[in-house]
Amino acid sequence: MNLPRSSGILLHLTSLPGGRLGPEAYRFVDWLAAAGQSWWQMLPIGPPDAYGSPYMAASAFAAWPGLVAEPQAPVDAAELESFRAREAFWIGDWERFAGPGAADDQVRFDREWAALRRYATAQGVHLIGDLPIYVAPGSADHVAHPELFQRGVVAGAPPDSLSARGQLWGNPLYDWPALRRRGYRWWIERLRRMSRLFTLSRLDHFRGFVSYWVVPERSRTAEAGRWRRGPGAALFRAAQHELGDLPLIAEDLGIITPPVERLRRQLGLPGMVVLQFAFAGGERNPHRPENHRPDHVVYTGTHDTDTAVGWWRSLTGAQRRRTGLDPDDPSWSLIEMAHRSPAAVAIAPAQDVLGLDGSARMNRPGTRSGNWRWRLAPGQLTPELAAKLRALTASSGRLSGPSPAK
Repeated sequence: MNLPRSSGILLHLTSLPGGRLGPEAYRFVDWLAAAGQSWWQMLPIGPPDAYGSPYMAASAFAAWPGLVAEPQAPVDAAELESFRAREAFWIGDWERFAGPGAADDQVRFDREWAALRRYATAQGVHLIGDLPIYVAPGSADHVAHPELFQRGVVAGAPPDSLSARGQLWGNPLYDWPALRRRGYRWWIERLRRMSRLFTLSRLDHFRGFVSYWVVPERSRTAEAGRWRRGPGAALFRAAQHELGDLPLIAEDLGIITPPVERLRRQLGLPGMVVLQFAFAGGERNPHRPENHRPDHVVYTGTHDTDTAVGWWRSLTGAQRRRTGLDPDDPSWSLIEMAHRSPAAVAIAPAQDVLGLDGSARMNRPGTRSGNWRWRLAPGQLTPELAAKLRALTASSGRLSGPSPAK
């Protein structure tokens, strides 16, 4: 995949002033266009769990009705019939899981979403989605298709320098041989749904398609896990055969082995680098700017990291000096570094554009409460800030969209 040299902003829908589709979403598109940005990246849009996490959604296909601006808007029979025909693979499962009115909610979402996407495209702004590798335990997909998941084991990550006991996620794990026997149909339909909603999607935990960490179900930590082989290229080749080129960004963060890198390049998918990870380790650290390549998407930070200002404040004086960033404005300095990168696309969370501290952080991995709550104030993204970002975007050769309307 050859992405044009461009840039964008990471902001989840729930972080808009209204927390949903509607006028504030259109205003944000206008701001992105004025700022010369080509991409609006979001987090997953499925129904979140009780803690607000969109990564533990009740469905891998359905959108969260809480994002709809007009939840009482009428839905006629023709719309419903058309939607059911188009999304026949999953909508019945969701209706049985979510109850009466579930399909009507999805029609309302798709109607509002399509209008927003058309408006954004006309402004030169394209949407990037987020595709978690795993489904939530007890989700509509897990309940409707138990034959596609292993029993007695759950997902996690092995112990490493960040977590001595590993990470125990608790998601059900796919039975990849069972999926293969069914032609990977569930995954193909999931990718089809994402391609209908977004221009690109970030594919979470890409390394799990090569090998994944299997933890016994009753374990209290992930230490007792072991590696098991994933589907590799077979899944993606089956999807490409039916869908064509896959518009995906491989989330290849963490300890990435040569087979994972080979698979990403074999599939022609761009990978990710994060500048907050660039200033530790040796010269081979892939996040260092000199190691960035055009087949990368560079981020100042992600939804799981601190804001740039919060991260800066956590560094020692010696660590700060090694970054080469402007101590008076480390957040904007990091954005400038991302824009100057050889990476095809540069993405900054909205919190970094605003120079906000750690109180605006979106998520703290390993904690349940207090996450996913940050929200923009109306008018917080000003025309002056758009002009500043547009000037940087132009000077770094990333201004690829149309000029904003006067």
